[in-house]
Amino acid sequence: MPEERPGRVLAFDSGIGGLGVVRALRAALPAGTVIDYLADNALFPYGEQPDDRLVARIVALIGAAIADRRPDVVLIACNTASTLALASLRMRYDLPFVGCVPPVRWAARVSTSRVIGILATAATARRPYLRALRDEFAPDCTLLTHGARGLADLAERSFLGTAVPDELVARELDSLFSQPEGARIDAVGLGCTHYTFLADAFARLSPPGVHWLDPADAVAHRVATVLAPRSSVAGDLTAGDTLPFLPEEMLLTGPPPDAEALDRAVRRIGYHGFRVLTPAETGEAPQLARLTV
Repeated sequence: MPEERPGRVLAFDSGIGGLGVVRALRAALPAGTVIDYLADNALFPYGEQPDDRLVARIVALIGAAIADRRPDVVLIACNTASTLALASLRMRYDLPFVGCVPPVRWAARVSTSRVIGILATAATARRPYLRALRDEFAPDCTLLTHGARGLADLAERSFLGTAVPDELVARELDSLFSQPEGARIDAVGLGCTHYTFLADAFARLSPPGVHWLDPADAVAHRVATVLAPRSSVAGDLTAGDTLPFLPEEMLLTGPPPDAEALDRAVRRIGYHGFRVLTPAETGEAPQLARLTV
């Protein structure tokens, strides 16, 4: 009988935002599932980069990670990367990809006022993709968006255990709710995975009666559905495939500002520290050689 190999997921994000989805994956997937995480933190935030550069970089990084980690499913746990690069990734690599998109349809389902909000990065908020979601899934709703440049940074600070002043979060929320008809918003979707780590502050600082919609659990269940029929078996490996089954890892494309705080934080998500790629490996065609930190 061939020996069963645990299912393997590769999760990708520009920073730590996708770790909120990983946290949901831990609960949704069978025990023993391997979840590798690759953060392109050297280029964070993605919203400050031109689209063509991002697509080339994301495709190259994911391709190198696929060759190295041999996942069964790839999760693009980043709204910007999903809207930009999913089509290119699916054309190039013969693997299932699960992306994250702003939960416009969900917001429309729960709204009674028919005025919904999306809190996103500036890059996601300005793209036609968001308007297309509204036209397809919420045509009878007024969609108000706020492209919040600073919230992803605040979310990373919160994840690392640093206190985030309420006034900084409230300032960003005011940019959404102070828009014309903003007082009627009764459902807000999180259009950036980083915002998971500010969810409590959003609920506390927003007007009463607003539904805050974090798609992390829904994305995790989608990954579980896709992964289930693709259970890998060691005996199915092709002849000559002698690559070892690698343990679960968290990989970064650049050194973090506070390595000790990040190490503590990722251990809460289930990782045993992290590894950093060398600067030469973070170009448009990186190779995933290992450098222990």
